[in-house]
Amino acid sequence: MNKAQLIDSIANEAKLTKADAKRALDAFVSTTTGALKKGERVALVGFGSFSVTKRNARTGRNPQTGQPITIKAKKVIKFKAGSDLADAVQ
Repeated sequence: MNKAQLIDSIANEAKLTKADAKRALDAFVSTTTGALKKGERVALVGFGSFSVTKRNARTGRNPQTGQPITIKAKKVIKFKAGSDLADAVQ
């Protein structure tokens, strides 16, 4: 499902116009992004939670040459599905 399809689905499910659904989705994405940038956790009970963790620097291998390379430390976003979502997918 792409963004346009998600907007259509939200509009139909919540009985909103597509413009309102787009604004709501954009607001959710921007608010979630802002919270994650600050290092905060975003939890939606039953759906799941988004969090930021630090991945340490490590040594990897260049797949073409086999030479060892250093992979820099960075922050990564993690999503952990909630129990309701996990049960619904099963």
